[in-house]
Amino acid sequence: MNALRKLITVSALAVTMLLPSLTFAQNQHHTVVEWQSIAGVITAQGVNNPVSAHINSGTFAWSVRSGRARVNLATGTASFEVEGLVINGTSFSGTPGPVTSVTGTLVCNAGTANEFTHDTEAVRLSSGGNARFSGYLANEAISCGNPLFLIRIAVPEGAAGLWIATGAQRSFSDYDY
Repeated sequence: MNALRKLITVSALAVTMLLPSLTFAQNQHHTVVEWQSIAGVITAQGVNNPVSAHINSGTFAWSVRSGRARVNLATGTASFEVEGLVINGTSFSGTPGPVTSVTGTLVCNAGTANEFTHDTEAVRLSSGGNARFSGYLANEAISCGNPLFLIRIAVPEGAAGLWIATGAQRSFSDYDY
C-alpha cells in the first residue's frame, strides 16, 4: 500500500510540474503574443518585487489607467501603449515623479537559467503617464518561452531597468494586424 501511495504522490507531483510547460508548449507554435492590459507594480514603498533574479521592481506602487502590448515573435516587431502610468502614494502620487522615459521589455524564459530580454528603444513618458512605442525588438525571429512584457524605467539613469508595470491577460495567436 505504501508503494502505491508513493507512486500516486510522485505521479501527481510530476503532472503538476509538467502542466504549465505543456500548456505553454501548446501555444508555442503561435507567432503573436498579446497582453490585453497593463498593470502597475504592486509593492510597499521601499520594497523590491522582483520578476526574477535579474529584474527588480521600482520601489513605489504604480497604477495604470489603460494599456496593451503585442510582440510578433516571427518578425521581432513590437508595440505597446500605456496611459496613466503613475505612482500611488509618496509626494509623487498621481504623477510619474522623476521618471521621464521608459522601455518595453520582452522577458523570455523568465525565472530560468536561460532567461533573456529584448528591450525597445526608450520612449518619453508624459507628465500624465502616457507612452507609446512601435518598432523592432530584434531584426529576426525570437524563440521565447513563457513570454512576459514589462515596462521599465529608462530615465532617471539611477533607476534604469527597474520594472514599474507588466502586461496582463496574455494570449497567443497567428494574427498580426
